[in-house]
Amino acid sequence: MLAVETCVAAYARKAGADESTWGMAALLHDFDWEIHPNLPDHPTKGQAILAGRGVSEEIQLAILSHADFTGVPRDSPLRKTLFACDELAGFLTACSYVKPSRSIHEVELRSVKKKLKDKAFARAVNRDDIVNGAAELGVDLDEHIEFCIRAMQANAEALGLAGTAAAAS
Repeated sequence: MLAVETCVAAYARKAGADESTWGMAALLHDFDWEIHPNLPDHPTKGQAILAGRGVSEEIQLAILSHADFTGVPRDSPLRKTLFACDELAGFLTACSYVKPSRSIHEVELRSVKKKLKDKAFARAVNRDDIVNGAAELGVDLDEHIEFCIRAMQANAEALGLAGTAAAAS
């Protein structure tokens, strides 16, 4: 299970939405990154692959909407949620990796907000997308970060973020 999928699925449960559809969109949203690592090929060329494999239009459009340049609007709860969780989930994973036990259980809102200001930390993560994602979702940024931390903590083992006793010592 991916961190993005974990956060998106948690929002689906909260909204009473189809967790399977939302989780699948999150799971597949970057499937073509290694095939097409350059924009605008990702995710546009990947969409054709998904269409050819019978993936629903709802999932295809959600995936396309997570990239601003595709022109697909984020006008559904799924689309907004996928965008809001994408960069944040990666950032929270990076925050976990620098903890002594490499555990999401050690990650706190205060430290995440501090690291968001440190441009050298996880520099590939787009901070504007994190802020704008929460805004598009209509959720306070702190609330969004806390929600995703809790979702990832609940799935820490599957995400490989439960921590290690060896790293804690």
